[in-house]
Amino acid sequence: MNCLQNLPRSSPLPVQSIKNHSGKPQCSVTFLRIINRVDLARTQKLVAKAVSGTTPSTEDDNSEMGEKSETYSHDMTEAMGADLTYRHELGMNYTFILPDLIVGSCLQAISFRPADVDKLRSIGVKTIFCLQQDSDLEYFGVDIAAIREYANNSSDIQHLRAEIRDFDGFDLRMRLPQVVSKLHKAINQNGGVTYIHCTAGLGRAPATALAYMFWVQGYKFSEAHKLLLSKRVCCPNLDAIKSATADILTGLKNKAVMLAWRGDCTTVEISGLDVGWGQSIPLTYDGEQGLWILHRELPEGQYEYKYVVDGEWMCNKDEPITSANKDGHVNNYIKVLDDNPSSTSAAIRNRLTSDDPDLSTNERLIIRQLLEAFPDED
Repeated sequence: MNCLQNLPRSSPLPVQSIKNHSGKPQCSVTFLRIINRVDLARTQKLVAKAVSGTTPSTEDDNSEMGEKSETYSHDMTEAMGADLTYRHELGMNYTFILPDLIVGSCLQAISFRPADVDKLRSIGVKTIFCLQQDSDLEYFGVDIAAIREYANNSSDIQHLRAEIRDFDGFDLRMRLPQVVSKLHKAINQNGGVTYIHCTAGLGRAPATALAYMFWVQGYKFSEAHKLLLSKRVCCPNLDAIKSATADILTGLKNKAVMLAWRGDCTTVEISGLDVGWGQSIPLTYDGEQGLWILHRELPEGQYEYKYVVDGEWMCNKDEPITSANKDGHVNNYIKVLDDNPSSTSAAIRNRLTSDDPDLSTNERLIIRQLLEAFPDED
């Protein structure tokens, strides 16, 4: 069993200017890229409906937040491969998934009195579990310090943070064991109803709830997913949860991979892969081979990605390509596999990353022991 005890906290990659390594004209490449036109392979119509919460107090606030919501919804739709809408200006929205488990959007602090904390307290919430990063909070002007102070100065409700990077399935996979560990301990300590939220309550929060139901509460994966979707329209990253499950039970084994692009161009980057759709990695030009090359170590799993060639999103016809969605959009993908496909760990990973995985009693016990053994985060 791999204990995964020392996974790093999630943090955005730094914005930096990187020069290309070819003999071609120099051009700086932004390492951190906000995606505005990713062609992802799967699309479905998903819209979050608001349950009463707080709303901005002026028309100017509504107008500004409306514009920010439009931009966020656009980026979220393209990054997550689903037609997603979030309206921050409508206030907090949430759904009871179970009688003691809620998935929802972020809280909002108004005039330094976080009324949403009172709203959640009134429906029995004892733990507010925030998955947002500081950059998420700053974008919508959420006063997290006021929310945390107000909640944690009360004796009957606790506010906790466990950050996961938005629009990044790999970061979700890496962080999920420690995040669910913190959630599990908080639920055991505080009891009552637990409120799990990210920004919109459509990706990270439902994925965390699904992992908790699968790992701790004894649900079959498909049953937990079906129940989740019957309660809230959302888009959790199922592959990330399955891979995280396999990581716990088989360990993380990195394999060296090489990706390459051939063509007459000035810059080549890759987005997706293990950095998420909100970021990109520059490739190095090898003049002898006439190739733009990326060498990278990746844990076992399947990764989708796309090349950004002189600013244009492209697939490499010489590398595997996903099936087209109804609009014809495709991505490249790579499968990173065990060197010994007949090994026990390979068989476990194949089973747990299948369409409908389940856990044995012993596997569930191993996962629970891991979750309880994680050191507490601040």
